[in-house]
Amino acid sequence: MNVTDRAALLARYAEGPQALEDAVAAVPQDALDRSVIAGEWTPRQIVHHVADSETMSYIRLRRLQAEDHPVIQGYDEAEFARRLHYDRPIEAALAVVRAVRVASAELLATLSEDEWAREGTHSDSGRYTMDDWLRIYVAHCHDHADQIRRVAGA
Repeated sequence: MNVTDRAALLARYAEGPQALEDAVAAVPQDALDRSVIAGEWTPRQIVHHVADSETMSYIRLRRLQAEDHPVIQGYDEAEFARRLHYDRPIEAALAVVRAVRVASAELLATLSEDEWAREGTHSDSGRYTMDDWLRIYVAHCHDHADQIRRVAGA
């Protein structure tokens, strides 16, 4: 990936927590536990999912940088939702998303081209590069913010 494209993705990555917080702010409190489509996660569940996913991304990024050819373990998102009580309040989860993104954005801003070239193996999808990591996570908050806005608009 060239430096200009990466810079644009990093800027979007840094905007993710605000996009999520803005989407949640648009949802009336009584709609936090409503889904638009049967079986789809509610805004509350989405926020907890994003917080869990962001903490996984935090660890994955650091393993890619600190270990030689790490195995990046996948996880069962639906099982996390079932077992980790996604009916909890969301304020702490939103704070986790913001803190993890800020800390990771600071680290990403320091990486050299050699560090961007590091890679590992994802247990589910195989070869896993730093650019793969960035492409996956840059859109994550924004995609789920869109999902939450669909609930707010319903």
